[in-house]
Amino acid sequence: MVLFALLLLLLLYFIVRPRPVTIPIKNRHVFITGGSIGIGLAIAKQAASEGARISLLARSLDKLEEAKQSIRQAYQVDVAIFAADVRDYDTVQSAIKEAGPIDVLVVNHGVYAIQELENQGLDVVKFMIDVNLTGSFNVIKAALPLMKDRKDKEPASIALMSSMAGQVGIYGFAAYSATKFGLRGLAESLQQEVIEDNIHVSIIFPPVTETPGIVEARKNMPELTKIIVGSGGMKAEEIGKITVNGIKSGSFGIPCNFLGQTFAIATAGVSPQRSFLMASLEVVFAGLSRFGGLLFQWNLYGTIEQWHAQKKQA
Repeated sequence: MVLFALLLLLLLYFIVRPRPVTIPIKNRHVFITGGSIGIGLAIAKQAASEGARISLLARSLDKLEEAKQSIRQAYQVDVAIFAADVRDYDTVQSAIKEAGPIDVLVVNHGVYAIQELENQGLDVVKFMIDVNLTGSFNVIKAALPLMKDRKDKEPASIALMSSMAGQVGIYGFAAYSATKFGLRGLAESLQQEVIEDNIHVSIIFPPVTETPGIVEARKNMPELTKIIVGSGGMKAEEIGKITVNGIKSGSFGIPCNFLGQTFAIATAGVSPQRSFLMASLEVVFAGLSRFGGLLFQWNLYGTIEQWHAQKKQA
């Protein structure tokens, strides 16, 4: 058994791609979209605490000003702010050019409205696609020329904020999950396009997180969805720290809790993997993680069936 493990690690040493990398944060320019509140602000504070120069982009100038002051007071680092809507490519491009070459781009912005597709307006669906998916293309496309031409030739990073709803579909999340699953395809393809420029792509899969967004979303969330996702959530500060640590390690997929790690192994497929250790766990536990996924679906569909049965009896 020990011999098999050693041989597996040796084989993986030669075949895992892209190769392992360490991405420095200190004294580098970190540009974060959706950076004025929630997870984006938490990422900004974590990066600032490690000596990064911060740029924040969001729609609300007032919230950006508040975020800027809170970061400056706590960490005494340079913070630039840009009020822009990610749906407007020209405005985004102008902001990024003003900000200057980016070493770490965190595509964190996002909106979500949780509702059954039958009851959800197509205007709401389009809004989520435009912000979450098209907006991510806009930001990355605007940033790439400057990232490729950066004077600092150390490894750079593009990190996309997906969700555990980008690993597995959940009742009421149809439109939102579609945008977050889409980011994974973007991330996988983009990594192949930018690897030659020493730019390394990460995608983060946070669970429900205690942010102003989830508070608003819960107001109109279907009752069945509330039962499935529960009432708790991780702290934005936890996600911020996990995100920055994942970026520094060059990880492609960055799950944020044990369940997310299980999903990551179960859904690894042909995604990039830099870690020999994680690659070996994915190979060894692929079958077991699939069994765990089937158990998760068994419980999920059991909850849905029970809820509908109770509704009919009421």
